[in-house]
Amino acid sequence: MKLTYIYHSGYAIEAKDFTVIIDYYKDSDDNLREGIVHKKLLKNKGRLYVLSTHSHADHFNSDILKWKALKKDITYIFSKDILDSRMAGEEDAIYLDKLDVYKDHNIIIRAFGSTDLGVSYLIHIKDKTIFHAGDLNNWHWNEESTEEEIREAETFYRNELDLLAANVKHIDMAMFPVDPRLGKDYMKGAEQFIDAIQTTSIAPMHFGEAYDKASAFAPYAAAKGSKAIRWQQRGENIEF
Repeated sequence: MKLTYIYHSGYAIEAKDFTVIIDYYKDSDDNLREGIVHKKLLKNKGRLYVLSTHSHADHFNSDILKWKALKKDITYIFSKDILDSRMAGEEDAIYLDKLDVYKDHNIIIRAFGSTDLGVSYLIHIKDKTIFHAGDLNNWHWNEESTEEEIREAETFYRNELDLLAANVKHIDMAMFPVDPRLGKDYMKGAEQFIDAIQTTSIAPMHFGEAYDKASAFAPYAAAKGSKAIRWQQRGENIEF
């Protein structure tokens, strides 16, 4: 199975007979004809699953709805807030709220919580368990937030993380925010995540072009028995 970093929180998973694209915002190249999605993934054989965790503009681009003109066998699975905000219609996608499940012969997708809009996704593909956090994270700015705001953010995140940990003991591949804009504790949410759930590999996201900052998570991950992927550019991929 192949994991490709598209951009920001955008990832693709290529299985033998189908492809999954999650939180497409921009392609891997500003020239769409050269981007991994338009140049290759939309042309893959088999079904294409297009997932969006929530309606924020850096996670949902309505251009993905145009892909059905390019790809016949396509299934859209969106968070319910995308429908509620009228960014897509009822007929455009299957909509999931927290703890809802989508299942077919290829894939099982269960929606979990977020500490921002929408949901996160726990995905089962054959013998692999995969997690895309969306905007689930310990979002606070220690240098700017009050002690009360920090406590509230911590409690909110711990509650969602505890719910996930109660339902899954091991994840083969997790995609999780490591966002340097949070300041000195920007890796804290990811650290708490792999502390709570045994994770074989973790792929940073939500880091913009700060590849060095995202890669700085690798030593902590290694100390916990997890491998953090050190992306160097958009469009890179690994086998897992």
